[in-house]
Amino acid sequence: AVVTRAQWLKEAEAAEASGAPLTSAAIVKCTVGRGVDEEDRQRTWADDANASLSRNAVSTARAILAHSLSSFPTKRSLWLQAVDLERNHGTPSSLDEVLAAASERLPRTEIFWLVRAKEKWLAGEVDTSRNILTEAFKANPDSEPVWLAAVKLEWETGEIERARVLLSRARERAPTARIFMKSALLERECKHPDEAVDLLEQGLQKYPTFSKMYMMGGQICSEDLPKNKDSLDKARKFYQRGLQKCPNNVVLWCLASQLEENVADYGVGSASAGVTKARSLLELARLKNQKNPELWVEAIRLERRAGNDKLAISLMARALQEIPLSGLLLAENITTSPRVEQKSKSAAAIKKCPDDPRVITAVASLFAAERKNDKARKWFERAVVLDPDMGDSWAKLYAFELDAGTKDAQEKVKKRCISAEPTHGELWCKIVKAMSNRGKT
Repeated sequence: AVVTRAQWLKEAEAAEASGAPLTSAAIVKCTVGRGVDEEDRQRTWADDANASLSRNAVSTARAILAHSLSSFPTKRSLWLQAVDLERNHGTPSSLDEVLAAASERLPRTEIFWLVRAKEKWLAGEVDTSRNILTEAFKANPDSEPVWLAAVKLEWETGEIERARVLLSRARERAPTARIFMKSALLERECKHPDEAVDLLEQGLQKYPTFSKMYMMGGQICSEDLPKNKDSLDKARKFYQRGLQKCPNNVVLWCLASQLEENVADYGVGSASAGVTKARSLLELARLKNQKNPELWVEAIRLERRAGNDKLAISLMARALQEIPLSGLLLAENITTSPRVEQKSKSAAAIKKCPDDPRVITAVASLFAAERKNDKARKWFERAVVLDPDMGDSWAKLYAFELDAGTKDAQEKVKKRCISAEPTHGELWCKIVKAMSNRGKT
């Protein structure tokens, strides 16, 4: 009987399992192409590698991918699959070899240069990382990601002057909005607010609709300069210009409203006048951006901070009428309701949004407050599985484990969070982006 291709691959996996990876690779090389149509080879081999990997046959999967790459040396998806295999199942040196080969074959694909440089930097090999990025520049002289990676390397290793020079060159070679923003951020971190504002103005001349530059300008004027009428007016101007160019940017509306709420801190007007101005700004924001839960929540919180609880309750009722399925509003409603109502509000929210991580986290927090630790843990876990990118859920799970868990459980959550690399979440972004936390891990 003729031995089929599938049987040969099974034999390759068996050879690997018995401790003969070279035999396995030889079988793959001779048989993996048998009976596969020319146009199906790449897809079939990628599937074969995944199938072997799912059965823990790493060497066989590696051999299949090596064979695929010898036939399709410029296929980005195959190289990414090979990188993924080495990252999860290989050694640092095998990962570096694959990344180096991928960069050589696809020099214009930045991701391989960047990942390789990052891996070397994390391993403490700063000079090697710098050399890799120098090579990346040769192949991609106008690439924003390569410029920013080189800047980050110098910035994070304390070589601020080098980072500044690189950013200056980048503004000539690849003057993107992000390059201008990072340039301003570097000056802000170095406590040079005037230079930072100047760079933002240069950037806004080229990119007048890039909202983040208006945000940063307003924050520099309101937080980094002495609190007086002059700095208040400068911050106001940034936000006003931003809202003219970006009327749908919710964060800009919220920042402008918070600035007005705190005018008394700048020695201008009373706290109640500030709240009134902030309220009218948020009403205008909701007119221009209908059915936006973030703007409703900001308005509700403004009233709570001002001690207008009845108005906050009535705003919440209106908000839930307008957007009944908003997880953000439902979670806010759970956490701010009187204790006797929280259970019924939770049940109603779960019915409406059973898979919203914010609702799930709010419910978990209630269980934690009642010391129902097993239930709390289960619900927190559910939240981080539903959306691993939501940093708030991770933070609350970790805080819960610090309070009620073992050292081992705390470490596990910490490691999982680091590996998930969350980037979203209201609290998460606020804390991660705070200037006082720059450079922390």
